[in-house]
Amino acid sequence: MRQVRSIWNGAISFGLVSIPIKLVNATESHSISFRQIHTEDGGRIRYRKVCELEDREVTQAEIGKAYEDADGTMIPITDDDLAQLPIPTARTIEIVAFVPADRIDPLQMDAAYYLSANGVPAAKPYTLLREALKRSQKVAIAKYALRGRERLGMLRVVDDVIAMHGLLWPDEIRVPEGVAPDTSVTVRDKELDLADALMDTLGEVDLADLHDDYREAVEEMITAKASGEQPAESPTPAPSGKVLDLMAALEKSVREAKESRGEDTGEDAGEDAGKKAEVRPISSRSTRSSRATPKQTTGKKSTSSATKKTAAKKSTASTSAAAKKSTGATKKTATTAKKTPAKTTAKSAAKTPAKKATPRKRTA
Repeated sequence: MRQVRSIWNGAISFGLVSIPIKLVNATESHSISFRQIHTEDGGRIRYRKVCELEDREVTQAEIGKAYEDADGTMIPITDDDLAQLPIPTARTIEIVAFVPADRIDPLQMDAAYYLSANGVPAAKPYTLLREALKRSQKVAIAKYALRGRERLGMLRVVDDVIAMHGLLWPDEIRVPEGVAPDTSVTVRDKELDLADALMDTLGEVDLADLHDDYREAVEEMITAKASGEQPAESPTPAPSGKVLDLMAALEKSVREAKESRGEDTGEDAGEDAGKKAEVRPISSRSTRSSRATPKQTTGKKSTSSATKKTAAKKSTASTSAAAKKSTGATKKTATTAKKTPAKTTAKSAAKTPAKKATPRKRTA
């Protein structure tokens, strides 16, 4: 590990084991900083620290700390006052527990630091704690004091180094009240399936391949202006209309993601179209009619077509003759039926004997 300026010296308290360490920043900012200037003449705008009572600028050595009371009274606080506080974490990172890493809410994560063994005697206990954390697959929860306040931290192993993440206290995490949508929304399974497809298409990424495009664009712009050149104009993005159909937006996102990866989207587009198209059963009659007979290029009609027409005429004639015969037979049957009913009814009524009535007995 290259030599980096430490920001805090102390020790890790691991039960009765004390490990001297140095605290080193694990992160650095690459953001481009700007200075404030007077737009009329380009003059630098500076902030000066002025004492209100003496109305003069003071140096850094003359500046101390104070707590402002509710009535505006300033109560001076010195570094010695803070160093003599009756807390064990003033110069010690005190480990209080070991927990699984998934117990830590990412919302609590704050600044990150590397803990470096301070001196040769610290190498053995440092290595012991590092290997114990590796084998247990847990993280250590610790308390420490830094920049005038006690803080919460999480110790874990990164490569061969113990790293510490500053954690916010649980009461510093706001409850997400009034943040979620207050309207009732129903998500369909098809929408979830498309969202899953989009997630699968985007896939995973190596975080080491990601970089700050904005910072690079600002650096190029500064370089161009410094050399007296005109900065390159950014391409105008195509205007995108307001998307009202969530399904359409998801389908389009999946297609664009696949196109960006060079994947073939023809099959997927066909499947999407098949889902949207209305499917109807095809009958044999419609199949026959859809097969059109190619037209003859010459003006003469073929013998086969003439024969087919003649056969069709004969078939039509025989069909009409059969229809006439059946019609005649129907008329004869109707005539016979008209003649029969009256006489037959009278004869059958005469042959049938009438029932004799039973005489009633007279009651005396």
